Amino acid sequence: MLDISGQIMSANIPVVEVENGIVKSVNKELAPLFFTRSLDFTAWLESRAIDSHRTNSRLLKKALRLSNKDDANTVLAVNAVTITDNYWFKETGSDLTWEDVRFKENFFDKLALCGDFESFNRPVSRTPELTNIGSFEKCWRLIDNKWWLYKTGNQLEYFSELFIARLAEKLGFPMARYELHENYVRTLDFTNGNQFNFESAESLVGDNEFYDVNFEKFYSISKAIASDYLRMIYLDTICCNVDRHTKNYGVLRDINSGEIISLAPNYDNNIALISRGYPKSTNRANDKLIDFFLDLLREVPKATELFSELEIPVITVDMINECIDEVGIDVEREIIIDYILNGQQIISDFFDQDFSENPTLSM
Repeated sequence: MLDISGQIMSANIPVVEVENGIVKSVNKELAPLFFTRSLDFTAWLESRAIDSHRTNSRLLKKALRLSNKDDANTVLAVNAVTITDNYWFKETGSDLTWEDVRFKENFFDKLALCGDFESFNRPVSRTPELTNIGSFEKCWRLIDNKWWLYKTGNQLEYFSELFIARLAEKLGFPMARYELHENYVRTLDFTNGNQFNFESAESLVGDNEFYDVNFEKFYSISKAIASDYLRMIYLDTICCNVDRHTKNYGVLRDINSGEIISLAPNYDNNIALISRGYPKSTNRANDKLIDFFLDLLREVPKATELFSELEIPVITVDMINECIDEVGIDVEREIIIDYILNGQQIISDFFDQDFSENPTLSM
């Protein structure tokens, strides 16, 4: 536990009081959702830290002359500020304001993204890379007053990320903006420059990825958010995103009222579909993700009812081909087409077989 006192701020509003590392009071309307589940201040800091296992993370900390390189102190080096929310830590006695601490530039983007030696020699300055979480090498870049997240990967990872983004758009699902740029995949900051607070599902359910637990939590907030959660995990199922965890989906909150207004747009699909190579079989037999999704529908009747109301468009061969053409990366089309359509068919058959006596429950 850190022996530090001060306030977690939402822009310029104090929302959590911390004394000697212990949380003393919480503004329940405006504080990070994390503090509805836990009062561990150090754990909140650590949840915002760059992954210390990334090679470029170690280079970055060395270039920034960080003497305390543990996660909590790494985050405090930039007052716990991130690109995707308005929260930060103000130590007792400090006269800093939100305008002073929020990120306006990033001179270490190349070092964080590709280990560029030239940027290693830059003067020390504030960088959002210390709070840029995730296991892949990545960086934030400010372009025309908008923050873009650039991520490294191989061609199959790039294809999977971009293809799923295009498919989600055609299905009408909420999706973060993704594109290929300068040999990297980049995505636009969906908080639009801290106009919303993004909070990961980890703040609500910890590391519990079970669909029923997450669905019930989101349903308790709003039916619309639960609907978008179903859309997200349906797409995960169809496109084999085995890497959906509670740090790569979440909610957007109003920065003034603290109200949860929506599920965040779908993002982070680079470990899906063919990212780890083509499947040995496309028939989807014994597919665990399909089993998990159908188990939710069997065990939670309101999830089944809600999913049946979503009127999700049917994925077609033409739709898949259009997505592949738009991505522009050469892949084995027939394998991808068969894989996705077979997954869709199994879920459709589930409704036809298990709910044939109830015609309202059909895709």
